[in-house]
Amino acid sequence: MRLDWIGFGYAALVASGGIIGYAKAGSVPSLAAGLLFGGLAGLGAYQLSQDPKNIWLSLLASGTLAAIMGVRVYNSGKFMPAGLIAGASLMMVGRLGLKMYDKQHNE
Repeated sequence: MRLDWIGFGYAALVASGGIIGYAKAGSVPSLAAGLLFGGLAGLGAYQLSQDPKNIWLSLLASGTLAAIMGVRVYNSGKFMPAGLIAGASLMMVGRLGLKMYDKQHNE
């Protein structure tokens, strides 16, 4: 079994972003969203570690977060913190897309 360290790191980044948002601004929605999406990303990384073909939860969490945070960056024009999470989420979507591509072409 090979652990998805990148996926777990992404999950930690998302969860810590929610915690920092709460600590700095007292934002309960940031805390809830960070913990929810961080938890989903962590569960997705665990599933990917168990079965390299099981990418759907990771893809759903990172894709949703990329879209939500991308809109926030577009509306605010500020990179931090939404741009960081949107960029990391886009990289995760790309990484998972490459896994899907490899899976289809190596079978």
